[in-house]
Amino acid sequence: MKSARFVKVVASVISLAVFTSACENLTPGENAGLFGGLTAVAVGVPLALAGVDPSIVIPVTAGAAVLVAGATYVIAKHQATERQRIVAEQRARLYMAKRAEATRLAAARSSSSDRTAKKASKPAAAPRYIAINTEKSGATKSASGPSVMVFDTQSSQIVGNNVYDLKAQPKAGEPTKFDTYTAQYVGNGSTVQ
Repeated sequence: MKSARFVKVVASVISLAVFTSACENLTPGENAGLFGGLTAVAVGVPLALAGVDPSIVIPVTAGAAVLVAGATYVIAKHQATERQRIVAEQRARLYMAKRAEATRLAAARSSSSDRTAKKASKPAAAPRYIAINTEKSGATKSASGPSVMVFDTQSSQIVGNNVYDLKAQPKAGEPTKFDTYTAQYVGNGSTVQ
């Protein structure tokens, strides 16, 4: 009896998750509430049905909901417009060109015959993924943080078609997690770290 009920609850939660996956145009606060609530149901119901003591179920459920809601609120994701994709690609290519120039200049300085001159600091190796600012969409123009896209420095292409609206601007060079990618934040790409 309990296993049939458990299967129904899990099927309902999965159906609801599939239904809400199209809610990409919600604000970060709405996304946080929605996914925090879904997490509470997905964690709490199976524990309660399994007969776990409520003094354990309630804090575990609340903790899971707060964790997911917090992560969802910090980064909201939606599909990029054509303009956002073009801007992100242009800025990423500018960043990569400046990085290549900085590397070339550092190599030229270090191989010069004047050993008494200060050697220029060589930029660190390019990270595999960078998070580059793009234009904000109409719904997120009032948000305080930047809208970014992830760029693959090895294939020289934007990864996917997602724009991530950040609640706050990360420090330049700071690694940030976007779905399955960890990307180094480079802002508009106008300076090389």
